[in-house]
Amino acid sequence: MGPIGVFCIRRTITDGNYHGFIAGLSGASADVVYALVAAFGITLISNFVIGFQHWIRLAGRVLLLILGLYIFHSHSSAQALPKRSNEHTKTFISMFLLALTNPITLLAYAAVFSGVRTGHIVNNRIFLPILVAGVFFGSLSWFSLLTSLTYVFKKNITSGKLTIVNRIAGYLLIFFGVIAVWFGANNL
Repeated sequence: MGPIGVFCIRRTITDGNYHGFIAGLSGASADVVYALVAAFGITLISNFVIGFQHWIRLAGRVLLLILGLYIFHSHSSAQALPKRSNEHTKTFISMFLLALTNPITLLAYAAVFSGVRTGHIVNNRIFLPILVAGVFFGSLSWFSLLTSLTYVFKKNITSGKLTIVNRIAGYLLIFFGVIAVWFGANNL
């Protein structure tokens, strides 16, 4: 489970099932973008992502550290607060952009697709939508399961326990960010 999974859990606990689902939906959408780039082998985009992967990762790592610190220090109520109408859009966009800062996803899809020889799939008008739908629904299924399980156990979480959840989520995100910065610094 990566940072989007942590956010999915936290959003479900603090903001409700729908916000957790939106966070997962954004992760699944980012997976589709990277899967399409890998499947088509879109040279311009993939060269850009690979060429600037250190900077893209650095931006994502710094964002993870900032979000981890923010979550670590937040003291939310266990009850979901009323949200403004554009809050779902903000959740989706912020999580989508965070998910796109992980170019390793592109490389993973490229490796998998080259192993299963997707060249004939990409050129087929029937199989390409099936491939894209499979990536999307597979990823969305994972995030939906994560959100659903979190929602089931959410009723056992009091405000005091939510502070502990915020601390754990903050630690995990800071950990992901620090490890990523460490490895990124070693690769430069």
